[in-house]
Amino acid sequence: MNKLLSRVFSNMLLPAIMLISLNSCEYKFIEVDLPDPNITVSFQNNILPIFTASNNCTACHKSGSTAPDLTTDNAYSSIVPLLINYENPELSKIYAVPNPSSASHGFKKYTQVQAAQVLNWIVQGAENN
Repeated sequence: MNKLLSRVFSNMLLPAIMLISLNSCEYKFIEVDLPDPNITVSFQNNILPIFTASNNCTACHKSGSTAPDLTTDNAYSSIVPLLINYENPELSKIYAVPNPSSASHGFKKYTQVQAAQVLNWIVQGAENN
């Protein structure tokens, strides 16, 4: 009888412990304020600093190094039109490769906000403004 009670108890205890532990999980979702797609994105003021600030991208993507050259003087001509897909902006390499959800870029990636800015800039025509 003791073995039977022990077996029943252990068969009920394990699922109960698992259920309690699952209920104690807490998920915190971080909400990110993405740029307003209706506000004009400036290449000089919004996009170029993503590449150049703190050697974010220019640590690797500079003249004579890994293409594209994202230094201040060469970034625009290295990106447009080669890395822009005007028909499907989400497929633009300058957006898709360093995107936070991309597995194709093993080094630095955009933040969610930076990715949204780059996408908005492309959607708005990828102008050198």
